Amino acid sequence: MDDFVNTWLFNSTVGKLVAVILSIVIIWSVMKVLKFKIAGPIKSSDNRYRTRKLLDFTGYFIMILMITVIFSDKLGGLTVALGVAGAGIAFALQEVIASVAGWLAILFAGFYKTGDRVQLGGIKGDVIDVNVLRTTLMETGQWVDGDLYNGRIVRIANSFVFKEPVFNYSGDFPFLWDEIKIPVQFGSDYEKARELFLKVTKEITHKESSEAALTWKHIVSKFMIEDASTEPMVTLIANDNWVEYTIRYVVNYKRRRITKDKLFSKILSAVESVNSGIKFASATFQLVEGSEIKVAVKEI
Repeated sequence: MDDFVNTWLFNSTVGKLVAVILSIVIIWSVMKVLKFKIAGPIKSSDNRYRTRKLLDFTGYFIMILMITVIFSDKLGGLTVALGVAGAGIAFALQEVIASVAGWLAILFAGFYKTGDRVQLGGIKGDVIDVNVLRTTLMETGQWVDGDLYNGRIVRIANSFVFKEPVFNYSGDFPFLWDEIKIPVQFGSDYEKARELFLKVTKEITHKESSEAALTWKHIVSKFMIEDASTEPMVTLIANDNWVEYTIRYVVNYKRRRITKDKLFSKILSAVESVNSGIKFASATFQLVEGSEIKVAVKEI
């Protein structure tokens, strides 16, 4: 009986596989309990997510370590076998290997992190999870106007960080420059219109402009980039139909739509509440009567 136990349970491949399975089940169960006990009570969703990920990685590391210890006497043969099959495995799993490499780049090169708003593989959304092979986004846009969620969850291979540009809307500088255009009729008080639009814009975006200015100083010290202004700006051009004002301002990447709503509402109210000599323009169409056509019919 002792020979059977020593031969099959401790030395045979079958016994070692059983030990591996039991180890994995035990480690998985312990990590499940730890995630419930430790990560569950954490109120901050960001800290709770990071704690769960840390426990997952710890569990995977312990599993790999346990498998290495159990099969330590066979590692030499395993190394030879993997060396022979390495070329075939690399070719068959090149996309998987690229995704794992992309995952490492995301972790250590700072492409993005959970909570960032990115455009990756042609898809724009907020990063809600990053695992070894795929990044999960809560998509924004598409059939929904503005930067609002459309409810679709998209999983993108991490290998895309090497294939296409990665647009990060909230990395080192979580602000965007945005613009709105206001058409004004010819003959209006142009200077008063400029002053009014600039005053309204400063009232609404003052806080974000100040925060963006502080953040931009950090960007200037970190990268080779000019010291751009984050203050609102109003410019004017004249075209064939009207005078067009462009209002440029800095806004948090999550507040583009609501800020535009506030600006348009405030500007409309401000222009209508005072006799300022400012008139909004709109497209007009003039119908011109066609020339009279006379047709003579000759009888045969």
